[in-house]
Amino acid sequence: MSVVVGTFNLNNLFSRFNFRAEIDVDAGGDGPALRASYRFSNPDNVRIRRYRGALVRGKDAPGRGHIARRLLGTHEDIDIHPPDVGVWAVQQVEDIDTLRFFAHTELGDAYPHIVLIEGNDPRLIDLAVLSKLPLGAVTSWQHAVHPDAVSERVFGRDLLEVEVFNSDRNKRLITLFNNHLKSHFAPFDEDQIAGAIAANQRRRQQAEMIATIVAARTRPDSPYVIAGDMNDPPNSPSLAPFTTSNQLQLVDGLKNPVETRPAKADTPAPVGTAWTHRFKESGQPAQYELFDQIWLSPSLADRHDGSWILRRSTHSGQGSDHDPAVVRLAI
Repeated sequence: MSVVVGTFNLNNLFSRFNFRAEIDVDAGGDGPALRASYRFSNPDNVRIRRYRGALVRGKDAPGRGHIARRLLGTHEDIDIHPPDVGVWAVQQVEDIDTLRFFAHTELGDAYPHIVLIEGNDPRLIDLAVLSKLPLGAVTSWQHAVHPDAVSERVFGRDLLEVEVFNSDRNKRLITLFNNHLKSHFAPFDEDQIAGAIAANQRRRQQAEMIATIVAARTRPDSPYVIAGDMNDPPNSPSLAPFTTSNQLQLVDGLKNPVETRPAKADTPAPVGTAWTHRFKESGQPAQYELFDQIWLSPSLADRHDGSWILRRSTHSGQGSDHDPAVVRLAI
């Protein structure tokens, strides 16, 4: 049989319900501070979610539709249809209720097996798994610490470990390790150079801990996949532990992926097909990077028989500024 595994950053899949009562004024933000008071008939039935003083906004209906069609492989105007994805490692989901609602209303219950564990991120973005195949044990590594910084958790979100079984539930097919590593963002009111150095160091520590944890949880012949938004290209020094660990010997599953459609024209054009993220600074050429990655264990490398990027048709993205990446494995 074949197992098709994908990874996709859903770009802030927040609930369509941020609160149960309408609020028209945002307090805080970049502009002048605003003071406002609200009176609710039943204060116990009000939930307001904020981050850095701003209300958390739900993902709009067009955005939800776009990412749903990309997950289902049914987005309009694609030239090459990828194989039916059985297991998705997804990132940036608000909570389990949001994911269940989305899976029911937007995905038509195509993925009945769902996992999400609340992680460490103050923005409320968590890791999750959507699967057509039954799932087994689930382990969160959000409490892990790096030996060089034992006073704080190393994962800003989590490292989510999930067992994937065959339809009869009598054989474990793969173990999936879902990730979302530290971004390059540094608050604008802080030193940008120092912030970049700190972010790179944290990403390196996270990669080191992933390598350590996966090595301890697997055997040389174990079938496992490490996937997710790594926020760095595969050859980055920050991700060196993925390729230099003698214990893991990981294989990049996305070296020569097939695009479901050509990339939107750009100058300069992206080099090759192995990219999932586009970033363009004002006045500078766009940068194309493979941030969303799928690494295969040695036992799966020989069973890898195809890779795809579900390419967007715009520069700004369709519901997400990331493109989904998919591999097929002959198990």
